Amino acid sequence: MPEPIADNIWLVNGDCVDFYGFPYPTRMVIVRLEDGGLWVWSPVKLTDELRQEVAALGPVTHLVGPNKIHHLFLGEWAKIWPEAKLWGPKSLIRKRRDLHFDGQLTDTAPPDWAGQIDQAWFRGSFLLDEVVFYHLASHTVIMADLSENFDSTFLQEHWKPWQRRIARIWKITHPWGYAPLEWRLSYWNRRALHKARDRVLGWQVRRVIMAHGAWQRENGAAWLRRAFAWM
Repeated sequence: MPEPIADNIWLVNGDCVDFYGFPYPTRMVIVRLEDGGLWVWSPVKLTDELRQEVAALGPVTHLVGPNKIHHLFLGEWAKIWPEAKLWGPKSLIRKRRDLHFDGQLTDTAPPDWAGQIDQAWFRGSFLLDEVVFYHLASHTVIMADLSENFDSTFLQEHWKPWQRRIARIWKITHPWGYAPLEWRLSYWNRRALHKARDRVLGWQVRRVIMAHGAWQRENGAAWLRRAFAWM
């Protein structure tokens, strides 16, 4: 169920999904905008109970897919809230041609949430791009796969021994919180990568919420510097 982490911002932990044989936990973030509408980032699987809890928070007005991987449940949310605007980077829009997107995510926040949620577009990789968000009022960074921070408890419970070894080698575990190795190696345009990194590191960050792993309730700026050290 929605867990409040500050005024007008909640997170919801969903079930695990299979990603090429690796169980990945899912997590979404909900922000109530100044107009009362809900901005829903990376929606998780929708249940009747979750639907009721979300409806109690307000009307869903924006559904956001931050990269082309985080799209599994966008369609079912869009069916329940057809009036909500659907957003994603160009790579996701190309991938999900079955969905009607109302806007493309870039470096610039659209007027719908400008001044409330900032964003930075990490591109320059031939494999994957991602838009990272910053909720100004709560000083919270929200990102999908640019930091994965699996703890030992989760890995022991869900991943096989050889998978746990890969996680440690790739440093997608605590305390590193790096992006997956194949994604890090795919960045051919470091200038674009560094531009987005510097923008994020310039935010006044307290918390960092990532889709996969233990999120950071405090000392977010220091966490980001460590998680982005590979850049």
